[in-house]
Parts: sequence; structure tokens; C-alpha cells
Amino acid sequence: MSSEPMAAIENEPFESAWYAIYTRHQHEKMVAQILTGKGFNTFLPLYATTHRWKDRTKALTLPLFPCYVFIKGGIERRLQIVTTPGIHGLVISGGQPAAIPEMEIEAIRRVVESGVRVEAYPYLKCGNRVRVKSGPLAGIEGILVRKKSISRLVLSVDMLGTSAAMEVAASEVEAVNPPHVRDCNIGDRAPARHIRSSEAIALA
Repeated sequence: MSSEPMAAIENEPFESAWYAIYTRHQHEKMVAQILTGKGFNTFLPLYATTHRWKDRTKALTLPLFPCYVFIKGGIERRLQIVTTPGIHGLVISGGQPAAIPEMEIEAIRRVVESGVRVEAYPYLKCGNRVRVKSGPLAGIEGILVRKKSISRLVLSVDMLGTSAAMEVAASEVEAVNPPHVRDCNIGDRAPARHIRSSEAIALA
């Protein structure tokens, strides 16, 4: 793409539900670009990171949720979606495209647009659920975890079984509910089921 925001690739919003598209590895940006060109409303949250090799260091902008692109509405044009190069299919539940809660998408949007340091994170669904008390991210809820001496707020998209984490001071958050699970294993997740192109075409 000739240009891309650091936080996300997105076009103008429309009034309808959000869904998730499962893409081939490293095809997220291409899929978002093609779908946007077809007139779909897409959202691809990105984050900045640095990769170091033996002989060089390079700054990269990577998808916050690898292999996923979010799309708002447009499911009635399912055939145009699943025949897009780089797409495996739609994330489904109960045989139908699974709607992603608006609050989860909005939380991700606010984080990537806030400029705070954020990164991809193994999916986590248990532990201490907290809410940011003040500042530009006030009201956002997630799971508080610690890595060495750094506190992170983990935001999860339950339907996809995937998460992202941002640094946060423990003093900036408050508990939403007390811990409800003793042992919390990072990475435990049920695999999401996807409509592959052939299956989705049959349903279109």
C-alpha cells in the first residue's frame, strides 16, 4: 500500500455488525486493501515493532491480530468477500457469520489510536478483570497481567480466541470482578471455526 496509518487501516464506518475474516499468513494488509477497494468497511489494527537480525534492524508495522481482518456489515455480499485473494473464510458460529461485539472493536480502536505501546499477546480468558479509571482509555476493560516488573492490560476478542496487550500502570486500573480462576494458562484457546471459501460460496 502506498500509505498506511500506524494505528490501523480503516475506511469510513457504516451502521451494521462487525465480523471477522480469516486470512492467509501475512496477507492481512492485502486483503484489507482489496476489500476496501470493493467498497467494504474494513478495520485492520496495526502496531509498530522492531525486528533485529544479525546484520540489521528494521522497524515494522504488523497486524495486532495476525491472520484476521475485521469487516463491518456487507455479509449479504458474502461471495465477493470469500473469493478475495488471500482469504480462507469467515469466522462463524452456529453455522452463521459470527458477530463481534461492538465494545470489543471499540476498545481495540481506542487503544491503537491512543498512541500507547501495544503488541500482540497470547489469548487469555481468565484472571483479574480490570477497568481503566482515567485518561484517554478510561472505561476500557481487560485482564491485568504482569511480565517481569511491567503491568499489561490484555484485551481479548473472544470469538477469535486472540488478544492484544498494552502497558499500563497498576494504579491506573480498578478491579471489575474478583479473580474467579485459580490457574490461568496463557495460550489456552478453543480453535475458531471458519467458513472456507467453498463452504461460504454454497451459503451465499
